[in-house]
Amino acid sequence: MPRILTFCSNHICDEDFYLHRSKEDNNLERKQLFQSRLPDTHTMDKFLNDMEREKPIRSTTQQLRIKTDNFTRLLSSGGFGAVYKGVFGNGTLVAVKVLNGSSDERIEEQFMAEVSTIGRIHHFNLVCLYGFCFERHLRALVYEYMPNGSLDKFLFHGSKILRFEKLHEIAIGTAKDIAYLHEECQQRIVHYDIKPENILLDANLLPKVADFGLAKLCNKENTHITMTGGRGTPGYAAPEVWLGFPITHKCDVYSFGMLLFEIIGRRRNLDINIQDSQDWFPRWVWKKFEPGELRELMVVCGIVERDKERAERMVKVALWCVQYKPEARPLMSVVVRMLEGAAEIPRPSVNPFQNLMPGTLHPNKPVGSAFHSERTSASGSISFQTVTEFSVMHATPFMTKYEIDTVCT
Repeated sequence: MPRILTFCSNHICDEDFYLHRSKEDNNLERKQLFQSRLPDTHTMDKFLNDMEREKPIRSTTQQLRIKTDNFTRLLSSGGFGAVYKGVFGNGTLVAVKVLNGSSDERIEEQFMAEVSTIGRIHHFNLVCLYGFCFERHLRALVYEYMPNGSLDKFLFHGSKILRFEKLHEIAIGTAKDIAYLHEECQQRIVHYDIKPENILLDANLLPKVADFGLAKLCNKENTHITMTGGRGTPGYAAPEVWLGFPITHKCDVYSFGMLLFEIIGRRRNLDINIQDSQDWFPRWVWKKFEPGELRELMVVCGIVERDKERAERMVKVALWCVQYKPEARPLMSVVVRMLEGAAEIPRPSVNPFQNLMPGTLHPNKPVGSAFHSERTSASGSISFQTVTEFSVMHATPFMTKYEIDTVCT
């Protein structure tokens, strides 16, 4: 058979070569091409492991005993139980939270609250739930390990000090997380226990909100949440929580405001070891803010010149967040923008603590007098507010846009 040479696009194609090319070469080429399109084994293993972590994995008591070295490495403890350090077979560090409580019913309530909330959502400012154990003698939750512990260690224990700029970043990250829970999840999640002990810091000091044992799911259409017993931590819980008034997601906004005060002062809000005028820090801040004497606050809190603008912004945001009436508190997404400097912050003009003074603790009207008011926001959407029979002052366009009402008795 003569060799046939053809010319195609200035290239010589040897047809005789292609006709007689071995089948082995063709098969090898196909195999190499197929393998080149597959991810390497390490990448695939990592992908499958990440996919497996997308849902909480159920473990046995024996498995958790092995992972935690028989629960010998205690990280922290409290009324909820204890947290132990553990490690997965692949080297991933974990924190195993063993639940305790006054009754099985209370433990089960906390267990279901955490798994039903944090177990179904994912956000980079939320601690990740890897798995759980629910057996007769052990109810536990397996979380990602946070090497820097909780925020309170940096605020109240002098051995660890953070720059104010970093504290400002932590405040913004925490606010973003709460905004996600309130406004971006399919069902709104109210945390009920925002405080420094529940803000964990990863290796890069990025904040992650933890401890959803008191959290509650609710439809966004519902303006109220049914409460059975008190929730939250004294000093952080909003007035309506412990007064038995209707509850909304704005109770988390109040708690975040109290957290902001502690970040600003790097101290507990209530400190009986400090002179009387500063024993309750939030009220002292208002006394300095109202007459425009924040310079003294900056000196007392050790805030340097380059951080004063951030600090003043945080003060104003905190005062808005802790307004006595929920209707006067901004949405958390607005709080984020205010802290970032992307939104105007109107000057708070109402003392948020006036109703907490002796003789004025309780509102004028009982819970039964509450009614719903409906209005159109600047964006054109309908928003619902729960308002008791108080007189509501006319809000500025800014306040109306961001669902902030000024309420006075």
